[in-house]
Amino acid sequence: MLWTIIGIIILMWILGFSFEVGGGLIHLLLVIALVVVIINLISGRRA
Repeated sequence: MLWTIIGIIILMWILGFSFEVGGGLIHLLLVIALVVVIINLISGRRA
């Protein structure tokens, strides 16, 4: 589920570069997705 959301956000980010629509929001979503991935990797190592 998490990887699907990340894939969709990255796709939206690439489309935002192509069409220059909603750039700020897409970059914000990408940063949030990156933080979630880092937290998931860190917590996965502890578990």
